[in-house]
Amino acid sequence: MRTERSTPPRSGPLAEARPHVEGTSPGATSAELPPTTGPTTGPTTGPSAPPPRRLPRGRRLQRWLGENPLGVVLSAPYVAFVVVVFLVPFGFGLWMSVHDFFFTAPGVAVPHPFVGAENFREVLSDPLVRQAFLNLLVYLVINIPLTLALGLALATALQAVVRGRTSFRVAYYIPYVTASVATLAVWIFAFSGNGVVNSLLGGLSPEPSWLANRSLIMPLIAVYVTWKNLGFFVLLLVAGLHNIPTERYEAASIDGANAWQRFRDVTLPGLRPVISLVVLLSIIITGQLFTEPYLLTGGGPDGASMTPALLMYQEGIQQGKPDVAAAVGVLLVLGVMVLALLSRRVTERES
Repeated sequence: MRTERSTPPRSGPLAEARPHVEGTSPGATSAELPPTTGPTTGPTTGPSAPPPRRLPRGRRLQRWLGENPLGVVLSAPYVAFVVVVFLVPFGFGLWMSVHDFFFTAPGVAVPHPFVGAENFREVLSDPLVRQAFLNLLVYLVINIPLTLALGLALATALQAVVRGRTSFRVAYYIPYVTASVATLAVWIFAFSGNGVVNSLLGGLSPEPSWLANRSLIMPLIAVYVTWKNLGFFVLLLVAGLHNIPTERYEAASIDGANAWQRFRDVTLPGLRPVISLVVLLSIIITGQLFTEPYLLTGGGPDGASMTPALLMYQEGIQQGKPDVAAAVGVLLVLGVMVLALLSRRVTERES
């Protein structure tokens, strides 16, 4: 009788490459293997995999805008305003500060060669520029403590007023919304040589007078700006006082804290974010100081009230050197940024 020989399973790379299918014997032939479901090169008769579905346009826009697309859309005009009004002029000023730039007639094309740091060397070697930045430091030393002291005092007093609180708020805010030209005219009349202040002081009036005194003109400007902007900062501080829970004051009173202790331990810690904002805004206003020295003294006497913003006007417009004025502006922006970062670092460390 003829016997069938069993073929042993193959060994080698071909056998190792063939996967073992569950439910079949290791020696099963290809005819005995179940059909595979993997991709094939030939035509298939079964259903093919569906193509990837594209997201609707609204869903794609929402993914691009994030979880709050309405906030992005509403903030887009402000972002465009910042780019057009601030970033583009600053970029152009930065370009001017490193080029030999000057004004020409319309339609006349003149090359502006690159000069590197030459304009900055000219600015830093000018004693009037150093005097202008020193005047800003003197102004800041007077303005910020005076603003915080008067603002906190008036805000806490206004918080304690029950009747007529709105009238006091309006009275505080009137100088802030009044044109600087009008209020400065009053101050010039009051502090001139024959003004009201000298008449009241009599023999105690300074010599030379306030507006011509090198030692007094910058403190006088600092006091004026503090008085003019005080109403705005008082309203900020009042809003901060409203955010402090009354339970903290009640707990401090139960512990036996007096008025000063409640102010020190409850009010000041609760107002720390608002105080940081007041300091930051005061620094920014300092960098923009132009109208007051320009109308009061024109930067005099002998540069005692000169500021970088006023110096930029004199260099760029009156003397026709916009590249030098741009270099002063770049230094001013960097100085304001450094002071703002320092104030924020101090606030974060205290908190």
